[in-house]
Amino acid sequence: MERSLETRVSQAVDAWLKWLPRWEPATHRGRVAPCRRCFGSPVLSAAGLGADVPHGVQHGLSTRIKTIVDHAVAEYTARNLPMLQAELDQQAARNRARSYRPTEGLEPEFEGLPLDPEPAPGAPFLFTIAGLAEEADADVPALPPLSEDAKAALRQEVGLADDYANMIGREVCTILLHHRLRIQAAITRYVEPQIEAMLQELTQSLDVPFDPLDGSQD
Repeated sequence: MERSLETRVSQAVDAWLKWLPRWEPATHRGRVAPCRRCFGSPVLSAAGLGADVPHGVQHGLSTRIKTIVDHAVAEYTARNLPMLQAELDQQAARNRARSYRPTEGLEPEFEGLPLDPEPAPGAPFLFTIAGLAEEADADVPALPPLSEDAKAALRQEVGLADDYANMIGREVCTILLHHRLRIQAAITRYVEPQIEAMLQELTQSLDVPFDPLDGSQD
């Protein structure tokens, strides 16, 4: 029997709660551009994860919920949108033909994130993972062109899929409202103490800008 949407969301939250104790604040330099998946996400708002929650914590939940929505839309597309399904099947076959697929098989906490860190000023990378992936993609033949009528029909089916995705998204947000208490409890238990420790360490470093054992300060 197919799992209900409520069950899928509950299991996604359970998986995120199981992962959360392993989360640690990032020590690398942050990126300038906001995450498209998380910035302004209604899913995170419904879950009660505001802007004060670290992005890594947000991303782990938003990715799991996005997987649920994507799965529901894929089922709807397979049943009702033959042209779009055929296009997706061709794209999937093209993706499988690539020799290098670094975005596949990632844990939910890393899906959708940039493949490479921001380069340090004046020190560009010799190569990047994204660049290697683009080279592999260029070796695969492009999909055959569509006629204008086919393009119009495909745009119509894409619109229907988008409408369905929005409907599922709203339902998911409603379901998430019932999980806010345990989500917030987990944030209080596992995330806030680490943030407070970082702030305390930062405060101490600002209060003592030099080595107290160094007698050279004026």
